[in-house]
Amino acid sequence: MSGVWVFNKNGVMRLVENPYNQSGGDWSESSSSGGSQQQSMRRKILVHLPTSEVVSSYKSLERILKCLGWERYYNGDNADHLLQFHKRTSIDLISLPRDFSKFNSIHMYDIVVKNPNVFHVRDM
Repeated sequence: MSGVWVFNKNGVMRLVENPYNQSGGDWSESSSSGGSQQQSMRRKILVHLPTSEVVSSYKSLERILKCLGWERYYNGDNADHLLQFHKRTSIDLISLPRDFSKFNSIHMYDIVVKNPNVFHVRDM
């Protein structure tokens, strides 16, 4: 079961199945004055704040993460379909899909949370 939990106006949660499109875009829900809900797809980008560089490949992301003290983590059962990074000074682990086309806003926000004031997610 995959999806996103959405809160309705009355506070009741519901699961929206598979809210992401093939390109890894982000999903948002807004409500119009008539009470109907719309789904709109927005593409997100990950920006390295010190250089204003848009992360467009795992090669550029890995270069930035290495400068921040992150190392590739090669052990584990998921090594064939995940790229993983860890810091020796932390218990944090960043797990990314090996295919960059599946890199989406969830992965971007994970990087932002684990590297405060270094990365930012923006709408494209």
